[in-house]
Amino acid sequence: MNIIALDIGNTNITVAFFLDDAEQFVVSVPGDDVDKLTETVVEAWQQIPFVSGANVQKRDGFIAASSVKPVWTEFVRAMCKEELDEKLKVVGEDIRLPIEMGVDDYRQVGTDRVVCAAAAFAVVQDAVVVADVGTAITVDLVDEQGVFLGGVIAPGFRIASKALSEATALLPEVEVHKPKDAIGANTQDAVNCGLYYSAVGLLRVVCEEFAAEIGRWPQVIVTGGGGAILKDGCDFVDTWVNDLAVRGVVLAFKKHLDDTAQQDQWEEDEKKK
Repeated sequence: MNIIALDIGNTNITVAFFLDDAEQFVVSVPGDDVDKLTETVVEAWQQIPFVSGANVQKRDGFIAASSVKPVWTEFVRAMCKEELDEKLKVVGEDIRLPIEMGVDDYRQVGTDRVVCAAAAFAVVQDAVVVADVGTAITVDLVDEQGVFLGGVIAPGFRIASKALSEATALLPEVEVHKPKDAIGANTQDAVNCGLYYSAVGLLRVVCEEFAAEIGRWPQVIVTGGGGAILKDGCDFVDTWVNDLAVRGVVLAFKKHLDDTAQQDQWEEDEKKK
């Protein structure tokens, strides 16, 4: 399959391009960099071959996205139509959710969380915790049956640092990194340690609570832009996967196509009875 998958976040838009299911690139573009985003998507689309034997020239590919920022979704939708004459297919709208939802209202759950969880379970095939460390930190649980149960949402590093700086007179805004040790010898380091170990502690405690809920320790996968910072400080994390969300978008789209084909076949069989 030829597909451009997008993870439209609150800060960045990650674009992944696959030709014949082979990854060509995965890049992260600031969501407000319209020119760079357009250039990235258009250049990828132009590499997709045309459908052979078609009466009208049409590229043999798809563009699919998960989004948590509606205004950027509408821009990408318009860009795909105007620049490529192609429809953007969005998870939760045009594409069915790829995992069973065991929450109060699945419509209130960000599809970034859903596709990450689905991608993680597709690999693990067992109970799994998925922590996505980005603008926000989300930690979600999928049970051994592959049901998304929900999780927790907390401020990401940048939001937490900015809030702490803006709410105080003298504390600086910092770029969080893994500390050399837990004792901050100056204000800058103290803030960094506080934010870093708050996130580590959050992840550890939430995983412990999830384990108590299901009666055993699940596998733990970390993703997101800040995941690389956290992973070395969390000895209970099994795997760090870069760009899990866009891979989940691809999985969701393929599953949607399979489900649609099966439904169409069932309806055809019913007509023949």
